[in-house]
Amino acid sequence: MTLENPNDISRMRISDADRDRAASALSDALAEGRLTPEEHSERLDAIYAAKTQAEIAPVLSDLPGAAVARADYSGTVATTGKRPRLLALFGGVTRKGRWQVPPDFAAVTVFGEARLDLREAVLPPGEIRLRAVCALGGAEITVPPEMRVIDSTVAIMGGVEVPPDTPESARPDAPVLHLSGVTFMGGISVRRRPRENQEL
Repeated sequence: MTLENPNDISRMRISDADRDRAASALSDALAEGRLTPEEHSERLDAIYAAKTQAEIAPVLSDLPGAAVARADYSGTVATTGKRPRLLALFGGVTRKGRWQVPPDFAAVTVFGEARLDLREAVLPPGEIRLRAVCALGGAEITVPPEMRVIDSTVAIMGGVEVPPDTPESARPDAPVLHLSGVTFMGGISVRRRPRENQEL
């Protein structure tokens, strides 16, 4: 394709930040089940090899919420995912202590790790729904003794470890964590531990 307008935005060279935003859009699609781990890996390679907007656009053009076709001069890639998500891309993300837990959120790790500690967190009323997607990465989730964990994850060449119920978590009024998602050549581990002030 030959561009006659030398100022066409599609010829603009992209920055590392642009690539990271595009990779985030891909991870959203993986978390939502729109891409398989294999497709995600292939497209991620293409994004980090891209040099211009024109090279990124085809990689994301079939994904909702990726506004690459109308990218502005800042090169921003917009996403409109409804579910809040934590992303660890070639790195790590940690949430511990007193933090606000969304009632429905996602944790996505690609060559990275997510560590989520719910023991001192501010929990929403009712069930917490967490979708974990780990591609060559992992997620470690620590829950208090009274939290029930319902596991509906899928492991592909990976593993998922969820502890059995305790007397506290088996109660009808126990808080519930509904864990879903997929791990591909990675791992998801749930640990039930007492709160720090209870360990003394």
